[in-house]
Amino acid sequence: MQIVFLSPTSVTIEMVNKSPFFSETPFDVYLNDKLVLSNVKTNVFSLYHLERNTEYKIKVEKETLKFRTLDYKYKIDVCEYGAIPDGVFDNTKVLQTIILGAPKETLIYFKPGVYFTGPLFLKNDLMIELDKDAVLLGKTDRKEYPILKARVERNDGSILEQSSWEGTPADTFASIITGVEVSNVKIFGEGIIDCNAQNSDWWINHKQMRGGAWRPKGIFLSNCQHIGLQGITVKNTPSWNLHPYFSDHLEIIDVKLISPHDSPNTDGCNPESCSHVTLIGVNFSVGDDCIAIKSGKFEMGMKYRRPTEKMVVRNCYFAHGHGAVVLGSETSGGVKDLTVEKCYFYQTDRGLRIKTRRGRGESMQIDGIVFENIIMDEVKVPLVMNMYYFCDDDGKTEYVWSKKALAKDERTPYLGSFTFRNIKAKNAHAAAGFFYGLPEQPIESITLENVDITFSEDAKEFTPAMMSYLDPQVKMGLQFREVNNVVLKNVTLTGQIGEKVILENVKSFEEI
Repeated sequence: MQIVFLSPTSVTIEMVNKSPFFSETPFDVYLNDKLVLSNVKTNVFSLYHLERNTEYKIKVEKETLKFRTLDYKYKIDVCEYGAIPDGVFDNTKVLQTIILGAPKETLIYFKPGVYFTGPLFLKNDLMIELDKDAVLLGKTDRKEYPILKARVERNDGSILEQSSWEGTPADTFASIITGVEVSNVKIFGEGIIDCNAQNSDWWINHKQMRGGAWRPKGIFLSNCQHIGLQGITVKNTPSWNLHPYFSDHLEIIDVKLISPHDSPNTDGCNPESCSHVTLIGVNFSVGDDCIAIKSGKFEMGMKYRRPTEKMVVRNCYFAHGHGAVVLGSETSGGVKDLTVEKCYFYQTDRGLRIKTRRGRGESMQIDGIVFENIIMDEVKVPLVMNMYYFCDDDGKTEYVWSKKALAKDERTPYLGSFTFRNIKAKNAHAAAGFFYGLPEQPIESITLENVDITFSEDAKEFTPAMMSYLDPQVKMGLQFREVNNVVLKNVTLTGQIGEKVILENVKSFEEI
């Protein structure tokens, strides 16, 4: 066992084993020799309502672990300062005043109830606890949402990149929880942040800017440091659930990110040009990609060349998204040092998905990526790497879709070495794997090791990658086009129609 999150009143424990997300056998949890959780089936679990600055002992089977909860200097119960959790009273001013007026190292506590509110802005050195059945319920009128400017000039003349929309600096509405240049904040508990988009007009004409800004997210963190989220549920978001932007040292632990399957662009967590990002035990069920790792479109990537890097995704559960773990497509600053392991994918359209295209820029370099120890069930296409991604206004131009070798220049992206290891996918539909590089810039290296993919007997047609002139497929094998090196080690496919492996313009192929 190891501790992955600690607060004054809660702790999250991760079991150290090889089983993706679910424990091999259910177990009981004892706290100071008292049974507190029984028949736990997941590798990550949390305990709440602990006493601050107190030593505890956790026992699971024969293993024990001791820890001491954190402390705080002050505690504020928001209801004692005028908040009314009746779902009707407008708590925005009261809650914002509490946050801004709280001294450092204050715990702000929300007891059970529904707190109707507009956007709230964080400040440094705070802890916020949302108790079980405490709900922050978002307002439905966009006129009640302040607008964050894309860029703000500091006193020294430097520019703060404050807000973006799909990889480009843009004015956006503030989110229910918004942090701009804040640090040392923890938000934890079993409560809910319900952005209430289902009762507003955020999802109507969602591709149009209305009211002078783009849609808000659930939680937006701009240029923040050392932020921890634990236990909470974020749901019904106007667009992305979590959007960290130019932020570092982020812990997202045992959180639930939930939006309807048909809600537009409600991605789960999209870190953009961030570093040291850790997601452990997160449960996704959203209307778009569960995780979409980003680093800006062409202008932002080429200007700052700041990748999203040093990121770990472990023991997470992904359901019903377009893709489970996705890199792109706005990754012009690149992605480095990413490890995805011990995760479970269920009924996502695609599993491990990388999407880019010409025009993303020479700084769009993704390299040294490892995906391992993953189970997929009812995932239509387990593995996808697509360098012809066609979204946005310019996505269906000949420059993007042409299969001719075009000139390599500052607009040409690069995909390096990728390892997919210890992956078991059952009930696949369209294709086992679809990998398509550019003729002028082939994918450098793809290694599949200990990969077992079985097709559903009732497989349905589906287009494996979002690119022009690609027909739907069913039960196709592993397809490699424009790749320099392909290595297959102990790779098995069951139920495919036709060849196990299809190679086009692959320089080196080895199967062991």
